[in-house]
Amino acid sequence: AVKQSQLQRKGARSRRISSSGRTIAEFLKYSQQITLDPNSAHRRLLLSKENRKVAIKRQDDAFIPHPDRFTYWYQVLGRQSLTGRSYWEVERRGGGVFIAVTYKNISRAGSENECILGFNDKSWALKCDNNSYMFWYNKQCRPVSGPQSSRVGVYLDHKAGILSFYSVSETMTLLHRVQTTFTQPLHAGLWLLGSSGVSAEFNEPSSENF
Repeated sequence: AVKQSQLQRKGARSRRISSSGRTIAEFLKYSQQITLDPNSAHRRLLLSKENRKVAIKRQDDAFIPHPDRFTYWYQVLGRQSLTGRSYWEVERRGGGVFIAVTYKNISRAGSENECILGFNDKSWALKCDNNSYMFWYNKQCRPVSGPQSSRVGVYLDHKAGILSFYSVSETMTLLHRVQTTFTQPLHAGLWLLGSSGVSAEFNEPSSENF
């Protein structure tokens, strides 16, 4: 009886409707595990939990130079090349984080806009902090309204040119939706703002969250 009630509750959660009119189960079908590429991580970023979590370190440590490494901004990219339908979630703590997707050929060396997630025509980013959301693309920003949550869901339909960001808590609320044409495979990206104590982690989406 206990197992049956647990299954009923889980089924109810999976049938809950997000603000976009889609069930949670639809997103979970496209769940994508994202792992971060150490070669792309700024020298002040520490990867952990099998490269699913990133945090700002208190001080520089020895690092291996690499052409893929971001040299100025605290940024890192995911390993996975995304070309189909994908859904993933990011949990942030301690401060502001840009949650992004980008073409792999974004510039890495220097502080120019060409290197910054959301500040060029190769990347799209949602800035999340404790008080607000802002969507950035090609150096243009727009305020985004929605419930505050430490967890953000990202849905990508590469072929259809759809990119959506969701606030995830007991429910799932659409924050911002992009309709465009993607011309290359995409990679998940993160830009951590501030100093030590800021972190972000790719969590496996689950209906247990709702």
